[in-house]
Amino acid sequence: LHPVILFYNIFLKIYFGVIKLAGTWNPKARRWANGRKNWQRQLQQQFQPHKNKQTVWMHCASLGEFEQGRPILQKIKTQFPDCNIVVTFFSPSGYEIRKNYTGADVVMYLPEDSQKNAAAFLNIVQPTLAIFVKYEFWHYYLSELNKQKIETILVSGIFRNSQPFFKWWGGFHKNMLLNFSRLFVQNQSSASLLASINIQKNVTVCGDTRFDRVLETAEQWQPIAAIESFIQPHKKILVAGSTWKKDEQLLAPWLEQHKNDWQLIIAPHEVDDEHIQQLQQCFSNAILFSQLTTNDLILSAYDCLLINSIGQLSKLYKYATVCYVGGGFNKSGHHNILEAAVYGKAVITGPNFQKFKESVDLKSYGGSFTVSHADAFAQTIKEINFETSGKIAAAYVQQQSGATQSIMNYIQEKRLLTNA
Repeated sequence: LHPVILFYNIFLKIYFGVIKLAGTWNPKARRWANGRKNWQRQLQQQFQPHKNKQTVWMHCASLGEFEQGRPILQKIKTQFPDCNIVVTFFSPSGYEIRKNYTGADVVMYLPEDSQKNAAAFLNIVQPTLAIFVKYEFWHYYLSELNKQKIETILVSGIFRNSQPFFKWWGGFHKNMLLNFSRLFVQNQSSASLLASINIQKNVTVCGDTRFDRVLETAEQWQPIAAIESFIQPHKKILVAGSTWKKDEQLLAPWLEQHKNDWQLIIAPHEVDDEHIQQLQQCFSNAILFSQLTTNDLILSAYDCLLINSIGQLSKLYKYATVCYVGGGFNKSGHHNILEAAVYGKAVITGPNFQKFKESVDLKSYGGSFTVSHADAFAQTIKEINFETSGKIAAAYVQQQSGATQSIMNYIQEKRLLTNA
């Protein structure tokens, strides 16, 4: 074995071993490990490829990447209705929420990356086309796809100078990229970085499929009666989505000072009982979403609504005067601001926004704003022209759409899913 491959194998053994060990006390790690047990037998029971049917395999790290890839799956299903679709996830937070997705024939965890697993997985699934969304590069899966001459594409790829591919020691990582038939990237700077390591012939700049996804969601919007019963017509509404503790600590004092004019709807990133109880202490005059169906409550007595279930957020932003998107105090950066921007809403986030092209763009155009402490948040809300910034945000989303169609054009031109 080449020393780098040997090192990679050791790294994987330690990495997966630590997750399994953590499963003894951490529920998320336990789901990760348990979800991969007996995967081969379960997959064979669920899925038998048909010799007259093409199969598409899409791999997503987690929920956000699935939502990015989803417009492509929907277009494939519309244009090639006989096509089988297999979706894999790395993370439990993606799998648990989308395991019942009806647009796929199989939804499962991606088995651990190894030569044996990659060969066994591909031999069962027999994909005609493999789609990786945004990132997650696994050496053995990509090598096996290349070996079996299976068309493999990356969609909504985004690359940064700090990644291993562009370092002097990054040859192993660069080789993984060479296994892709086509790399669809979000922006020109990603294409330029790839060109700097001599990957350019098979690169297409076509934007981010998330724009198509949020436009689709907005077009299908339906009112939520329970939310409308909470909203008081004479008050402005702040919708705070995917919040973490630091975001919530920022919002609580502001609401206390502005509750005569504003109501807060907060959909936290974690909705477990412990976190909801913490939020109830933080926002003392709050009602839970699950309580809204109780008819004898006087809803005007509450100034904060806590969403204690998942799946509501992308609809909630529509009700906002202005939106706050959480996660911007975390190193990984804030959550998806496009879900709010698509409805023509100004967006506020915490300070870590630089990783996201749409956030950098919208901030420069005046459609989004960043704050690093409570006083800055209060001042920013006071200064925003909600209507002007909202129009900028909506126009930006419209202008950036169309990546899904570019990818579909490629699939059709190469006749990847057309039976010969």
